[in-house]
Amino acid sequence: MSALKSSNLGYPRIGANREWKKALEAFWAGKLSEEAFTKELETIRLQHLKKQQDKGIDLIPVNDFSWYDHMLDTAVMFGLVPERFGYEGGVVPLKTYYAMARGNQGATACEMTKWFNTNYHYIVPELDGAEPVLTENRPLTAYREAKEKLGIEGKPVLVGLFTFLKLSKGYDTDALDEVIQYFLPLYTQILKELEQEGVKWVQIDEPILVTSLTQEDVARVEAIYSALREAAPGIQIMLQTYFESVEHYAQIVALPVHGIGIDFVHGGEQNLNAIQTLGFPKDKVLGAGIVDGRNIWRTDIEASLELLTKLAEVVPYERIIVQPSSSLLHVPVTTEPEVALNPVLKNALAYADEKLDEIALIVRAVNEGKEAVAAEIKSATSAIEVLNSSKERSRTDVQQAAAQAHEQPASRTSSFDVRKGAQQARWNLPFLPTTTIGSFPQTVEVRQARQKWRKGEWDSEQYDAFVRDEIKTWMDLQEDIGIDVLVHGEFERTDMVEFFGEKLDGFAFTKNGWVQSYGSRCVKPPVIYGDVAFVEAMTVKESVYAQSLTSKPVKGMLTGPITILNWSFVRNDLSREQVAYQIALALREEVEALEQAGIEMIQVDEPAIREGLPLKEDQKQPYLDWSVFAFRLSTSTVKDTTQIHTHMCYCEFHDMIDSIRDLDADVISIETSRSHGELIFSFEESTYNKGIGLGVYDIHSPRVPEVEEMVSMIERALRVLDPELFWINPDCGLKTRGKEETVASLRRMVEAAQQVRKASQIKA
Repeated sequence: MSALKSSNLGYPRIGANREWKKALEAFWAGKLSEEAFTKELETIRLQHLKKQQDKGIDLIPVNDFSWYDHMLDTAVMFGLVPERFGYEGGVVPLKTYYAMARGNQGATACEMTKWFNTNYHYIVPELDGAEPVLTENRPLTAYREAKEKLGIEGKPVLVGLFTFLKLSKGYDTDALDEVIQYFLPLYTQILKELEQEGVKWVQIDEPILVTSLTQEDVARVEAIYSALREAAPGIQIMLQTYFESVEHYAQIVALPVHGIGIDFVHGGEQNLNAIQTLGFPKDKVLGAGIVDGRNIWRTDIEASLELLTKLAEVVPYERIIVQPSSSLLHVPVTTEPEVALNPVLKNALAYADEKLDEIALIVRAVNEGKEAVAAEIKSATSAIEVLNSSKERSRTDVQQAAAQAHEQPASRTSSFDVRKGAQQARWNLPFLPTTTIGSFPQTVEVRQARQKWRKGEWDSEQYDAFVRDEIKTWMDLQEDIGIDVLVHGEFERTDMVEFFGEKLDGFAFTKNGWVQSYGSRCVKPPVIYGDVAFVEAMTVKESVYAQSLTSKPVKGMLTGPITILNWSFVRNDLSREQVAYQIALALREEVEALEQAGIEMIQVDEPAIREGLPLKEDQKQPYLDWSVFAFRLSTSTVKDTTQIHTHMCYCEFHDMIDSIRDLDADVISIETSRSHGELIFSFEESTYNKGIGLGVYDIHSPRVPEVEEMVSMIERALRVLDPELFWINPDCGLKTRGKEETVASLRRMVEAAQQVRKASQIKA
């Protein structure tokens, strides 16, 4: 029997200690020259490759590393730079590359949106009539580097043409066939050059193939891969899918490629059934994604070996490559620093490095026999069993409450129309009220103070006094700027999910469990490993203090149950729905505590509802139904006069407007500035009859917006939305921005609101 082989699909960019992030931010701040920055990233990249080499991975991906984002990399490789950035051709300079991602004072950044149903966000390519050219063959450069410097016969990774175009904007969808023809010669050129270089395998990522495609789309994919095969017949293409089961399985596996990569973790049951019932081509290699690339739990090795046995009944081992279910971009680097975790939990975790070890272990178990690795298999099985039987996963009171959630009240006492009148009488807000989303800049001083407190250098009294001073500073600033509904600024919070997880039962926190969210923005998701329960009030102290400083309303700020769920690493022994209900019932107690303390505007943020939306059409509505129910479960027991706000990131509003309306929030704010026009179009097609604030400027960019830009956004929105229900706000929290730019931007935002108010009075 020929040996089973191993592969990886992508490795985390950020480094074990976030070296990549630190280098980017030092370069942006002018503390690192371009030459030094380039050298630092090369060092990080080669370390990652060497680690995979040392672990014995047979097919090591190259060109999975990025300077910011892989979709942006692909766009600049084809010279797709919007006109506003002043690009004049050739290899795209780093200054232009990062301006596309972050914006600059002269040009707004490109839109950013989520990568399928993950917590990673990519930069959306803008085609807009551009004529693509191959500015540089990045996969070839990456291949040469790995071979010359480490002796690695790498597997270049490339975003597939069809996925790239489906995720881009700026072209008429009716002209898709024509657009494909513009790009196809560039893809064939890349492959020809790789073939000439002697590359054996190339990984072409087409995750779009797990979404709902038409037969016309499948025909386009067939034509693309026929052309690629004809252009470079000597190179072996691994057509890689992930995140779900393959649509149109029979046609996709028949494509003229040498291998098909399939996810057997997410959508695995459907994929296995397709292989068992429809077979698998005898001339192709199966990339079997059997180690979860998106969650942090150890693999059940016995179950994986059983799965491989089933696959081997159809595809012999010599044509199977064991790999993660997706790129390991979505998990932290290594569990080694997690010495402070409960050993029961730590032993059940596997980050990227440990997942590569698991892949190697599975391959050894097949190639050498299970007896050769019996101790390692036993250790993995035991770790999972010990966690599953722990007291943290055995709280019957919490489990029963979640199981009976639909017997709980989950509707407001009165309709929105009744509440609207009661709330206006209670608050007497001006026309077009202004507010912010919740957080203010987390300065170096704020972060240092938190570190001193966590390290024990400050006691809780010192730290609380510091936080109160920050709250007062920003309460005074908000009053001076003229904002109508204030926030306390969230200076006591590291992260909008981590903060709540630290105060609820059932969560654990890692030391180094960082993952990339977008660009250099890294997050450290909590680990939901046990049953989730309320312990004590979490936000009341700071909110009540802030309210004592002003006669204006102050919003209490919470993170919603679905966002906490979707932005955490979630236990895999319960359904996500049941975990969401546990979180919702815990948050309900916090909402009620705020109201009882006199905080009667409460924002329950749900920016991540869309991120958890399943990729399959038939699974979307059930998910939305229980997500909406979880939100209402946490917010529906308050008085009519208590105003419930929520915040969401741009989410193709038209796709889920009914569900958003069903949240029954009194006010919703939406992150839209990079895609404001598309969202306004949604409102031209569909009505929304509750309070709403469309973000009027982009907080992800350091540029201070002009008043006229925001006035234009407001006026366009008011053509399709009820002016009496419209709010003015930035499009997201201001945690990552600097103080000066934040104050300047908010002053201009208030000025824009005042201009529109005056214009409305004149018209009236």
